[in-house]
Amino acid sequence: MGTTYHIILESNNPEQIKRGVDSLLVEINQAVSTYEKGSIITLFNQDYNAYLSNENATLNQYFNENYQISKKINQTTSGAFDPTIMPIVNYWGFGYTGKNKVQEVDTANILKLMSYVGFHKLTFSNEKVRKEDSQLEIDFSGVAKGYGVDKVATYLESLGISNFYVEIGGEVFTKGRNASNQVWRTGISLPSENASQDEFQQIVEISDKGIATSGNYRIYYESKGNIFSHTINPKTGFPERSNLLSATILAPSCAIADGYATACMVLGLEKSIELVNLQDEIEGIFVYSDENEEFQVYDSTKK
Repeated sequence: MGTTYHIILESNNPEQIKRGVDSLLVEINQAVSTYEKGSIITLFNQDYNAYLSNENATLNQYFNENYQISKKINQTTSGAFDPTIMPIVNYWGFGYTGKNKVQEVDTANILKLMSYVGFHKLTFSNEKVRKEDSQLEIDFSGVAKGYGVDKVATYLESLGISNFYVEIGGEVFTKGRNASNQVWRTGISLPSENASQDEFQQIVEISDKGIATSGNYRIYYESKGNIFSHTINPKTGFPERSNLLSATILAPSCAIADGYATACMVLGLEKSIELVNLQDEIEGIFVYSDENEEFQVYDSTKK
C-alpha cells in the first residue's frame, strides 16, 4: 500500500499474528493495488478481457467489496467520491503512471479523459464488476487503506483478540481498551506541510470504530508557481483546494471513514458539515482556515 502499518494488541504470539497480517495484506494488495502489475484492479484497468475471463479475478471478495463500499459513498456524496477518476489522477501525476508534474494544463485533454469518468458507467452483475467503456479505469485508494484496516481487525477478532489498535498509513480502527485499561486515543495531524508526524491538532478517543483523515497539506507539488494537490474533483477533473485543510471522519468501519474523508476534501467545509449532520453513521472533525488564515475546528462529536 506504499505505507507502513502499526498494530498494538494483547497476545502471547505477536510474531505468528504478524505473519498472518502480512499474508492478508498481500492478498488485499493483489486485488486492489494499482501499483501491483499483476493485481486484479490492474487487469480490470489495463486488460479488461483478461479480467472477465479470469473467474478468480471476477469473483474476488476484496475487489468486489471495495466496489460495493465505493458505490455506497458515491451515492451518498452525490458523486464527490468517484473511483473512476483514475485517468485524471494519472494525468495530474498522482497515480500509478508516476509522479509526472504537469507543466502546462491541457484543458482539452482533461475534457477527453473526463468522458471516461462516472460511477454510473460501472455495473455489477453475476458477481462481476463491469464497465461500459474499455478506457474507464478505477482507483480504490480512497477506501483501500481503510478496508485493509478493517480486514486486519476482523482477522484479529477471529483469533479471539478483543483489545487492539490497527493503523495503516494513518487510518485506524480500535477495539476494547489499551494496556492501561483506558479508551484508545489517536491524533489528528496538524494540517501544515511544515508540521512533523508527531504534531497533532487534536487527540481523539476512539473505541470500536474506524477513523480516517484526508488532507492536501502533504501530498501536492508546485509547478510554475501553481500548487496542485492530490484531491481531484470528479466533477471538474481539476485539483480541489479550499479553506478545508483536513477532514477526519469517525465511522463504524475504517473503509467508510476513509471514503467519506476523501469525499469531504472535494465537498469543502460547508457541504461536509451538512453531510455529517445528515448521515447518522458518521461524525466529522474538520480543520479549516478562517478569513484571518488561522486554524479553526468544527467537531460534530461535540454538538
